[in-house]
Amino acid sequence: MQKLIARLLCLALAAGAGLAHAAYPERPITLVAPFPPGGTSDALARHLAKGVSESLGVPVIVENKPGAEGQLAAQDVAKAAPDGYRIALATSGNLSALPSLRKDPPYDSVKDFTPVADIGRYAFFLFVHPEVPARTFQEFVDYTKANPGKVSYGTGNNTGILAMAQVASMFGLDMLHVRYKGEPPATLDLVANRVQAMIGTAAGLSFVQKGELRALVALLPQRSPLAPDVPLLREAGLGDLPVEMWAAIVGPAGMPADVVVRLNRAFNTVLEDPAQRAQIEALGFALTPSQPQDLAKLLREQAEAYRKLIGEIGMPVQ
Repeated sequence: MQKLIARLLCLALAAGAGLAHAAYPERPITLVAPFPPGGTSDALARHLAKGVSESLGVPVIVENKPGAEGQLAAQDVAKAAPDGYRIALATSGNLSALPSLRKDPPYDSVKDFTPVADIGRYAFFLFVHPEVPARTFQEFVDYTKANPGKVSYGTGNNTGILAMAQVASMFGLDMLHVRYKGEPPATLDLVANRVQAMIGTAAGLSFVQKGELRALVALLPQRSPLAPDVPLLREAGLGDLPVEMWAAIVGPAGMPADVVVRLNRAFNTVLEDPAQRAQIEALGFALTPSQPQDLAKLLREQAEAYRKLIGEIGMPVQ
C-alpha cells in the first residue's frame, strides 16, 4: 500500500510539473542584454522583446547589464533559476570568445547554458575618423605603419578586440588600444576623434552617412545592402575571419525541454515575420532562425574556432 501511495504521489507531482510547464509563461520574462542602451545589440533585443511579448501574451522586459565584454550578463543568466523567466541575448563575444580570453573562465559556454534560439549574424565594419588620411584599407595600413603608436582604436566588444588584433598581427601595426564598456561610447569617442579607428557594427553607418565617419572594409561573407560600396575583407587582401559574429538566445542550464520549445517557437515566429525581419535586417543583421539543437552545435563549434584564433594571433589571456 505504501509503495502504491508513493507511486501515485510521484505521478501527481509529475502531472503537476507538466501542467506548470504547459502554462508557461504565466508572468513577465526578462531578456538580459549584455551591452548598454543605444547600440545594435540593444536595438535587436528590444525588437525581439516586443515581438515575443506579442507572441507569448506576457511582457518581455529588456534589462541592460553591460560590463566586462558581456561577462556580467552571461553570469547573471547562468546563475538564474532554469524556469525560462530570465534569459539572455548572448553573442559570440561573451560566449565564444570570452572564456578563451580568461585563465580562469567565468563559465562554460556549452555546459552552463541552455540553447534556445539562434537569432543571426552581425555585420561589422572597420570605421575611421575622417581626419585619418585613408580612404582604403591599404591606405590605413600604410598610414598606421608610418605613424607607429600614434593611431588609437576603440573597442566595445570582444569581436572588435579580436578582429583588430588580427589585423594588427597580420600587418605589423603598432596602435594604441582603448577599451570601452560598450560600442556606443566607443563610437561617440571615434566621432569626436578621441580614437581614430574602430571595428564595430552597422550602427556606425549612420555616422558614415553624415560624413562623420568613414567605413573602409566590411567583415562579411558578401557586401552589405546597407553599404554596398564598402569592400569586404577578402577584397582588401585580408581574407575572411575564421569565426562568426553571432547572436542568440540562451537560458540557464537545465531548462525544461517544453519551455525551450515554447520560447524557440516564439522567437522564430518573430524572425519569420516579414515586417519584423525588415526592421531587424535594417540594423545590419542577417537572421538565421533555427532549432535549439542547431544552436547547440554552433556554440560547440564557435567555442573551438575562437579558442584557435586567439591562440594563433597571440592575444594575452587574463
